[in-house]
Amino acid sequence: MKASCAALAAVLLSVSTLAMAADYPALKQGDWIAKDFKFHTGETLPELRLHYTTVGEPGGQPVLVLHGSGGSAASMLTPAFAGELFGAGQPLDASKYYIIIPDGIGHGKSSKPSDGMKTAFPKYDYDDMVEAQYRLVTEGLGVKHLRLVFGNSMGGMHTWLWGEKYPQAMDALIPMASQPTEMASRNWMLRRIMLDTIRNDPDYNGGNYASQPRMMKYAITAYGIASIGGTLAYQSQAPTAAKADKIVDERLTIPITADANDFIYQWEASHDYNAAGKLEGIEASLLLINSADDERNPPETGVTDAAMKRIKNGKLYLIPASTETRGHGTTGNAKFYVEQVRQLLQTAPQRTM
Repeated sequence: MKASCAALAAVLLSVSTLAMAADYPALKQGDWIAKDFKFHTGETLPELRLHYTTVGEPGGQPVLVLHGSGGSAASMLTPAFAGELFGAGQPLDASKYYIIIPDGIGHGKSSKPSDGMKTAFPKYDYDDMVEAQYRLVTEGLGVKHLRLVFGNSMGGMHTWLWGEKYPQAMDALIPMASQPTEMASRNWMLRRIMLDTIRNDPDYNGGNYASQPRMMKYAITAYGIASIGGTLAYQSQAPTAAKADKIVDERLTIPITADANDFIYQWEASHDYNAAGKLEGIEASLLLINSADDERNPPETGVTDAAMKRIKNGKLYLIPASTETRGHGTTGNAKFYVEQVRQLLQTAPQRTM
């Protein structure tokens, strides 16, 4: 995730391109059906389709990589992320690791409202998404133990939940652009306003729209500018009103490819997220990677520092803010933490279930 308009749209609208660098093995894609999947609401789907992408061979050490809100496996297969991590000699060299990247419930090619159910699709939350990932990994792919769970943004929050729900399922955890505390403060306020703006557009029509709501692009653009990009970077890119207007105008011309119901479900799924209750139960070695200018997870509140004190084997790496960082989007670029990932994998003990 970078500060450029196109990259921001990729994060928020799921417009991503696979990394062209073929320095790692060819991608493989598949689908697995979770039968009679029960959601936290009590609703059940007879068949929940879970799409996934893998890099490397099943004989390698298994690594689970988890994408952000509105993304998919494709959003993790960029030159800035996969191109820095999955190649020969890189920390997650795919000749040695078996990298599994699921499309979360409601995302990518996994089951989602726009498949036909619209607002009758079960309301899912992050616990449901993590349970589905666990079933895919263990039942669908036959993996009993992971070397690493590695997630960014929403995927970072999922990583915290993995460590708490399945403490013996992995050796190491790398949550990024996240904190284990309740979804609240500005982070939820901005999400709530964005979602209410879309819902209150007459075009939305209770989810039965003929075309995507016209206000959707304004809601997404406002949320994006407010919650990702970096204060120093924006000041550098838009030091005048004219340059600021140019950035806004460019972002508003980017076509919306997201479906409104899918989008609302994706972001509302975070509403009840709170990983604060079971931090002491995390057994794996944990490296939290955040950026000092993260608009959604500001370090100055102290909540992350307080949470980290409760984790037995936890460390925080805070990327310093600069004109090169992009706020909440910084962790989409692995150049900022390649060596930290390498060091964790070299030192985290091998554990078994």
